Amino acid sequence: MNAPDKAPAAIDLAAEFRDAGVGEVLDALERDLVGLAPVKRRVREIAALLLVDRVRQRLGLATEPPSLHMSFTGNPGTGKTTVALRMAEILQRLGYCRRGHVVAVTRDDLVGQYIGHTAPKTKEVLKRAMGGVLFIDEAYYLYRPENEKDYGQEAIEILLQVMENQRDDLVVILAGYAERMERFFESNPGMKSRIAHHVDFPDYDDGELAEIAERMLAGWNYRFDEAARAAFAEYVVLRRGRPHFANARSIRNALDRMRLRQALRLFDAGATVDADALTTLTEADVRASRHFHPADDSRAAAH
Repeated sequence: MNAPDKAPAAIDLAAEFRDAGVGEVLDALERDLVGLAPVKRRVREIAALLLVDRVRQRLGLATEPPSLHMSFTGNPGTGKTTVALRMAEILQRLGYCRRGHVVAVTRDDLVGQYIGHTAPKTKEVLKRAMGGVLFIDEAYYLYRPENEKDYGQEAIEILLQVMENQRDDLVVILAGYAERMERFFESNPGMKSRIAHHVDFPDYDDGELAEIAERMLAGWNYRFDEAARAAFAEYVVLRRGRPHFANARSIRNALDRMRLRQALRLFDAGATVDADALTTLTEADVRASRHFHPADDSRAAAH
């Protein structure tokens, strides 16, 4: 008589999670990025899905390999590239990615300028990305229906083929503004059908932007004095209301300009400086921004 089949051994998911080192990546994501709670939750959900899928495979449970291609939508400076890097780490640690690297590209890296140029450009990028993640920023620029001679459609067709046939060795993340990405997917249903995970990145609020600024300054060994901190809170409100605001990217650019003003202020003073003076941004360094002086912008525009 044949012995009855043994029941599958139980597997400790917490131990699997710990041994794979995924917790370290999620902790780093929490540490590196301010706010973005829904994004962090979505990343955790995807990590949990992949972990459970790996355990199911080990227990011999029939399963369809999860689709891993993703869409990251949101305004500039909301952490999409950083999350893509962390996602690649998770994929590698769980065995869904051989190398865990990220190749970040735009339309110009994929689309050629003459007949016969696009295919080799696109295939070369895909070759570099194999075993990892291909991150295509502002992916909607691949499709330009107003120009019937545009070669972007050729790049899209090559991408679609690779996303389907080599999905076990390449994860594609398409990124860009939400409305434009939606129009892109409507015009390219084949692309939309291959995207399993849609992650929306919200804008940072004023408090989060202030915290981002403090973290950046600390990383550069700078700080605001109290008056500068209050002035910067006003600056954030003003800057958010002006054109081309790019969340953390705009904050970084603003801090760079404030450091320039501090350096010039110290240089022009010609006095002896100590570490405190060299590391402190003052109210004057903040309020010299043109965003506090819209009348100056108007005069400049008139000329």
